[in-house]
Amino acid sequence: MSDRDDQPFTHLDSEGNARMVDVGDKAVTTRRAVASGRIRMQPETLAAVRNGTAKKGDVLAVARIAGIQAAKETSRWIPLCHPLALESVEVLFDYDGDDALVVRATTQITAKTGVEMEALTAASAALLTVYDMVKSIDRGMVIEHIRLEEKAGGRSGDWRRS
Repeated sequence: MSDRDDQPFTHLDSEGNARMVDVGDKAVTTRRAVASGRIRMQPETLAAVRNGTAKKGDVLAVARIAGIQAAKETSRWIPLCHPLALESVEVLFDYDGDDALVVRATTQITAKTGVEMEALTAASAALLTVYDMVKSIDRGMVIEHIRLEEKAGGRSGDWRRS
C-alpha cells in the first residue's frame, strides 16, 4: 500500500496513470546504497584488463567514469525516478579468480528519497563499459548478479543482503 490508503500502487494515480511518487512530506535523511555485479570472461581477457593491455586503453578507468556518469543520469534512464543531486558516487573493482571482475558501486545523498536505483545503474553501466572495452577479445562475456547489497537511511531503515 502507498502512503494514501485509497491508492494501492505508489507509481499510479487513482485512475491508473503513471506518476512520480510525491516525496514532499518525507524527512530529509542521509541515504546510502551499495550495488554489485560481475562480468565473467576468458582468463586472457581478464589478464588484458588487469595488465592494462586492452586495445581501447584503461578499461577500469573508463568503466569507473561510466558508472559515475550513469548514476548521475539515472532519472533519464528509469522513467519514474526522481532526479537527484548525488553527494558521492564510488565505483570499485575487484578480481574474482582468473575469469571474473566484480564491480561495487556506492551512492550517497542527504535527501527525501533513496539512491538504490543510482547504485544499481552505476554498477550496470560500469559492467557494460567493461564489455564494450574488451568485446574485440571476448564476445562471450557474461554480465551477472547485478543486485542491491545494502541500503541505509529513510523511513524503511537499513537493509543488507544476507
